[in-house]
Amino acid sequence: MHVILSALGSYGDVLPMVGIGAAARARGHRVQVVANPYFQDVVAGAGLELLPLGTADEYRELMQHPDLWHPRRGLKLVLGRGAGAYLRQAFATIDANYRPGETVLAAHGLDLGSRLLHELRGAPLATVHFAPFALVSLHDTPRYIGVPDMKRWPRWLKYALYRLGDVAMVDPVIGPPLNALRRELGLPAVRRIYSVWNNSPQLVLGLWPDWFAPLQPDWPECTALTGFPLWDPPAEHAAGADVNAFLAAGEPPIAFAPGSANVQAQEFFRVAVETCQRMGRRGMLLTKYPAQAPDRLPPTVRQFGFIPFSMLLPRVAALVHHGGIGTCAQGLAAGIPQVVVPMAYDQLDNGLRLQRLGVGAVVSRRRLAPRRLARELNRLLTSPSVPRACAELAQRCDGPASLEAACDLLEQLHANRRRPAESCLPQPSHASKY
Repeated sequence: MHVILSALGSYGDVLPMVGIGAAARARGHRVQVVANPYFQDVVAGAGLELLPLGTADEYRELMQHPDLWHPRRGLKLVLGRGAGAYLRQAFATIDANYRPGETVLAAHGLDLGSRLLHELRGAPLATVHFAPFALVSLHDTPRYIGVPDMKRWPRWLKYALYRLGDVAMVDPVIGPPLNALRRELGLPAVRRIYSVWNNSPQLVLGLWPDWFAPLQPDWPECTALTGFPLWDPPAEHAAGADVNAFLAAGEPPIAFAPGSANVQAQEFFRVAVETCQRMGRRGMLLTKYPAQAPDRLPPTVRQFGFIPFSMLLPRVAALVHHGGIGTCAQGLAAGIPQVVVPMAYDQLDNGLRLQRLGVGAVVSRRRLAPRRLARELNRLLTSPSVPRACAELAQRCDGPASLEAACDLLEQLHANRRRPAESCLPQPSHASKY
């Protein structure tokens, strides 16, 4: 079997896809990864072949964009400067490497090129989502920053809001480049692109467990949940001597991580330092961009670059972060309490799920202050119920098993490649009502 995976985005998007690729390669399959060359070392380190999309400088430029972490403008930026801008290149790259009868596509949720190739060539396709936020539901409706909680809204009103989002925000951005390419390929125009059309009619992989977000009646019928992949690059597992020395020098610190692609976290780190001083706790500021950290740090707080969470988090007392699903999953696997400061995208929804599970809290970015953050951390660290919940959920996280489950489903998709392109693989039955 030949697998082409698309990994659009930051480390939180690339690592899970490369993890699936590494597991597939271990089974003897050929694996190629469509990703920005910024991640060349990650892809090559797993023994996989990179199919470059864009340039590393373009990735760095996008990270620096002031709208990237804005709740509304960030989405338009990602759709326009990300998915839309690279649509033609992604489609051409995947089409050039596609081998009928051999290739299975595992597509990032933003990757419309793979979805086009499925429609045009009948390529076996799995759409891969990392967080439940990516799937529309009128039942367990995700939470969106800047939108009231829709939990008690009637379904017709939720439906109307989703349609408004399609018409007013999503389709106007991604529709023109997608439908222009579709016309050139002799295909009709499509609408409701990311709420309906982008999902494969054959297989949708949700990379989270059902206890984090169970299957919903109106998710695509071919949805299967595999669990959190929890994959780190093999070459990164050893911590540096300075990291080990700091961890060994005192009580477990609190780790602060605003996201691997975040270069706008100055205020986050300022509050982190003051929170540690207020609590009398040690702290680790985690960023590859040290200019964001305060110039002068107390001796009990240190700034470090990239450290694999699977190695670090079991050795810290708590984690304060942006709410990316990969970070949430690593915190759950480590069995530590988490405070989420959501900024955009799926982060609020992920944080509230941690809160409902009894292992975390959510602090609004607008209300982030040392006193409030210290209060939430003290509550989590002194609660008798939080450690029990953390330990219980950590036992239920199994990254290798999740990767193997994803590979099983991709192999099943390949085995059924002679079925009609629009036929759904056998999955848990639940009717689609959206």
